[in-house]
Parts: sequence; structure tokens; C-alpha cells
Amino acid sequence: MSVIQVQSPGLLTTVQDLGREGFGPIGVSPSGAADPISLHLGNRLVGNLKGAAGLEMTLLGGAFLFPEGAVIALTGSDFGATLDGAPFALWTPVKAKPGQTLRAGSTRSGARCYLLVQGGIAVKPFLGSASTHLLSGLGGHQGRALRKGDVLHIGPITTSFRKQTLARRTLDRLSPRKVLRVTPGPQSDWFPEPSQQLFYKSTYRVAEESNRMGLRLEGPPIAQGSSGEMITEGVSLGAVQITAGGLPIILFVEQQTTGGYAKIANVISADLHSVGQLRPRDEIRFERIDWDTARALLLEQEQLLTSPDLFVL
Repeated sequence: MSVIQVQSPGLLTTVQDLGREGFGPIGVSPSGAADPISLHLGNRLVGNLKGAAGLEMTLLGGAFLFPEGAVIALTGSDFGATLDGAPFALWTPVKAKPGQTLRAGSTRSGARCYLLVQGGIAVKPFLGSASTHLLSGLGGHQGRALRKGDVLHIGPITTSFRKQTLARRTLDRLSPRKVLRVTPGPQSDWFPEPSQQLFYKSTYRVAEESNRMGLRLEGPPIAQGSSGEMITEGVSLGAVQITAGGLPIILFVEQQTTGGYAKIANVISADLHSVGQLRPRDEIRFERIDWDTARALLLEQEQLLTSPDLFVL
């Protein structure tokens, strides 16, 4: 079985797939790739099933040696990667020769870059998923971020190499957004109209304290009406909570599964990959849409991801 040797792990590099759904009632959030579309497309490029496990690098990439060689691809944000010193392009699979090393530097665009390898990363599943759940220390490679000297096994290869690249029009349509579309949250009516208007017209800045659990936002505080205390309840991926201090938090892939803050809005499913590419100090706004539009946008995105014109040879 071929392996990947970790020469440098980067700032925060973890094994991720598309996550583990359905375990919220026992307190386990889905985890998985923060930008699932980039993981999906990268797997397709190297001939894997869309949910195969890959490596998610955050803000600063690592260095990875392929002793036996491998078919690899990088997707997501531009980390200025090189393969044995030669520039390595995003969204195109490449055959790394035995002994070659891929190096990724600091991000030049969004927050996360994905390294996919033909055969996928072979780790023991936890609750049916290879994803690393950092808060619990379970899943992925020993339940933690990668360290120098780690050796990752590559799964069996079932397809032959095919040179292809992501179509430019596809990349343009799936480009991360800084205006996040949201639907009303379950407690949106707890916020008086002036507070809601302030929320939707304001620009917020992603705070340094943000992580895979949630993105804290800095900006105008949002006042809540006199609805009293709420009972802790289940929360959804992408929920926008308003803290006691009035500032929003976007709950993300390693979120707590219950919460007691009022939720003014929820990021739509079609924009969750954009949340995964937000960096500290990025500025964002929120745009309110209705449920029918949110469903239509998700359907349009899913149809695009299964389109025969997704890639070009």
C-alpha cells in the first residue's frame, strides 16, 4: 500500500471527508470538509468517489512526500503549491513521481486548500466517516491534526489516470461568496425590525478567534427584543446566533449540537462552502432570501456538480 509522509504539517491539516450525518441527537456534530464542494470536485478529478477522504489545509499548507508516487490534485484556495519546486496548478490532477514532494505555502486567496489523492486517505472510520473531529479527538488520523513524521496510507486504486481539469465556467459559478445568503432563523421574530434592518445592511468582519466550530463576527451589535430567556435547543449547520453581547456567530462543521442563543438567520446550504473559505479579517454581509429560492439554489448547485460538462480534457 502506498503512503504519504508528512514532512511538515502546516498550521492545521486534518483528514476530512464529507462528514458524519445523523449523530446530532447523541451530541456529535458532522465535522467533515469545511468546503465540501472543493473536496467533492478534487475527488472527482483523481477518479475517487466524491466523499473519499483527503487532507484539508488551513491558512498555511504543509509538505508531503510520495515515496511510491501518486495521482494527486489540489482544490479550494491557492496556497502557492509546488511539486519538487515546480508550480502546481489547482483543479488539475497530476502524477507525482516516486520520491517527489508537494509543498504548500501561505494562502493567497481563501482559508482552505484540499489535497486529494487517487485511492483516498485510508483511516479507520468513526461513526461511518473518516473525518477528524478535533473537539472529541476522534476520527481521521489519531483524532488530531497532522504532525511532522506522520505516515498516511493511501487506499486501493480502482480507476486509471485521466488528465482533465475543472471547466472555467464551473469554477466561476462555484466561486466562494462574501455576501452570504440566509433564510430567517427560528427566533428571527425575537428581533425588532430596526435590529433586523441593521443586521442585513451591516458589514461584519471575521474575528481571529474563528475556527471549525464557529465563526465569530465583529461589527454592529444586534439588539434583541423582550422575548425573555430561551430553552436550549438543537442547532443547525450555518445557524447565525446572536450572543448576549449582540454579535453574531456562524455555527460551523464542529459546532455544538445544542445552543441557547437566539438565531436570527441560517446560511443556506448552497453557501456553506463559502463559509469554509472565510479567513480572519475577511468582511462579509448577509442577504435574506425566501425558502423557495434557497431550495432552488441548492438544486441548481447539485445539478451543476453532476453535469457532464463539469470537466474538460
